[in-house]
Parts: sequence; structure tokens; C-alpha cells
Amino acid sequence: MKDSAEVLIGDKLRELPNLRQVHLIRSELFASLSEAGFEVAAGELGENITTAGLDLELLPLGTLIQLGPAAIVELTGLRTPCVLIDRFRTGLKRQVLSSAETGPPFKSGVLGVVRAGGPVAAGDTARILLPSTSARALPAL
Repeated sequence: MKDSAEVLIGDKLRELPNLRQVHLIRSELFASLSEAGFEVAAGELGENITTAGLDLELLPLGTLIQLGPAAIVELTGLRTPCVLIDRFRTGLKRQVLSSAETGPPFKSGVLGVVRAGGPVAAGDTARILLPSTSARALPAL
């Protein structure tokens, strides 16, 4: 997996981080989609990690999530649903757009970067470490 992109700015080559290294989705989304008539299983929306009991989209920018004993992912943004989601299941994109005037605009998971590697297995605990300095909402990526 490529973890950065090279961009030519002026006469200088600069590396930009890949803010989309890991895609996490709440398992509760699949139950909600099922109630709306969409059968979608874990992994079918491209996520790498499925969590339970965490309001991922409400966590602030820079939140660290420890997965298993050592892996750490830093949240960088909300996953913006694209046209491909409707190609997968017609009408699905509308289901992952939030109708609430407050809160995140999307319910299609969050994206992050790996800060520490390590083994992650089904059933591992996810531990949330909130940032100490910022409470900024996750931007759309």
C-alpha cells in the first residue's frame, strides 16, 4: 500500500501523506441498511475494519484508535460516498447520506492513517484515545 503521494509544487517535489490508508465502518450501519432493504455485509463497502458500539463519524479529527494489542490508527476524515456505491447497490448512496442538520454529513465510515502497526484480529478490542488539543469535526475526504 502506498502511504504517500508525490506532488510537484513550484520547483520542489513534496510528499503528501495518504490520508485514506485505513477505512473503518460501524457494524450498526449494516443493520440500518438492512432495515432500509439493502443487504450489505462487512467488507463489501471497502472497509478494512468493522467496529461495534463506536460512533466513529462523531469522533474528532486526530482521534487515535488502538486496535488489538499494538496497532494504532489516527482518524483523518469522513469517508465521502462516491458514485461507485450506487453501482454496487442502486440507491445505497442516499442511505449513507445523513439527513440530520447537525452531526456528520455521511454515515459511510471514517478514514485514517496507520501510526503503529501490529496484528489485528476479529474480536479485538478498539480503544479510543481522544486528542488533547482539538475537538474539530472530521472533514470529508
